[in-house]
Amino acid sequence: MENPMSMSNSAEAHENLIAALSPELRALALRGVIRSYRKNSVIINEGEIGDSLFVLLQGKVKVYSTDTEGREITYNIVEAGDYFAEMWLDGGPRSASVMTMEPCVCSIVGRDALRDHLAEEPEFALALVAQVIRRARAATETARNMALLDVYGRVVAALESHHQGAASPEAPVVLTQITHQQLASRVGASREMVSRLLKDLEKGGYIELGVKRITLKKKLPARW
Repeated sequence: MENPMSMSNSAEAHENLIAALSPELRALALRGVIRSYRKNSVIINEGEIGDSLFVLLQGKVKVYSTDTEGREITYNIVEAGDYFAEMWLDGGPRSASVMTMEPCVCSIVGRDALRDHLAEEPEFALALVAQVIRRARAATETARNMALLDVYGRVVAALESHHQGAASPEAPVVLTQITHQQLASRVGASREMVSRLLKDLEKGGYIELGVKRITLKKKLPARW
């Protein structure tokens, strides 16, 4: 039998996580069921039928697809304070898989609860539409880069996307908790090829490599 004190502490921890959300997401998360996941747990499988939206209270997940040979492309990284798995709203199957990158806690909001929330909070419906559009734009950009850019071009696009919000385009930007494999999955290339390109850029003085860290020191050349 589970310790009542442990259950109480867990409930309090979940309440604190929900309290840290924005007011809009807090109201939605309160309608869901709380679940915890270990690191590297597959929460959603591409192609399955689902009818739940996930509010991420703690941790980080990746949204990705794989082919029959095990090659992977990462579409998005979702962090705590955001939500994912909203693409079932059109009645179709899940468009991608989702895996935890670290221990995660989610509030799982089912179809009926989401419908009630949208009816009572129409402003959230507009925010949800905007979220879907942003992610559709990102998916379009990923497809465009895969079709029109070589591997180096895709690596540059992935790295320079982090300049958004920097003080200036020339200001150094430190990317943390990023591995060569994660970058390779994002650009649809092998880890070996991405590592070789990064080493060349480091030798050229454009970046500095660390353990799960890449520092962008200056604007990357358009071609290599």
